[in-house]
Amino acid sequence: MPRAGLTGDDVVASAAGLADEIGFQGVTMGLLADRLGVRAPSLYKHVGGLADVQHRLARLALTELGEVIRDAVQGRAEIDALAALLTAVRGYVSAHPGRYMATIGVEATGPDDPLQAASTRVIDSIAAVLRGYGIAEGEMTHAIRTIRSTMHGFAILEASRGFQWDADPDESFEWMIRFIDRGLRRG
Repeated sequence: MPRAGLTGDDVVASAAGLADEIGFQGVTMGLLADRLGVRAPSLYKHVGGLADVQHRLARLALTELGEVIRDAVQGRAEIDALAALLTAVRGYVSAHPGRYMATIGVEATGPDDPLQAASTRVIDSIAAVLRGYGIAEGEMTHAIRTIRSTMHGFAILEASRGFQWDADPDESFEWMIRFIDRGLRRG
């Protein structure tokens, strides 16, 4: 019998916390059930299985990330918007490394999938920052992919303790922002 008051949103929230603690790939239905104080079969009253949990977790993370980015870049332009974007993503990945990883590789089921809308909001915010640099629409996809790759790479390396030499990651981060800004201005 399902736990009274337990919802699909509760399962996803628990999965988000668990992912941040042990990593996205470590989340299982068994661990979720243990965390929620129910037997694993009871979870299937609320979610369709692990793939459904992963899909919902990706939507949650992209929604959160989109809100963080939107709030950070609003009213800013050029290097100020770029720095706000990169800082927002870095902060989100640092605070929520497991749920951030849920945003990679989980695909929308179609154009009406809320995951697609959440993903589009993130991409649109990145594009808005890039438009401030005058990036042509014909080059926008390449520019978005470049910015996403750079943001993702730095944030994931930092979150996984990949910067263990003597240089300060904050200094490297500021250098990266200036480097990207120069490239976008010359674009």
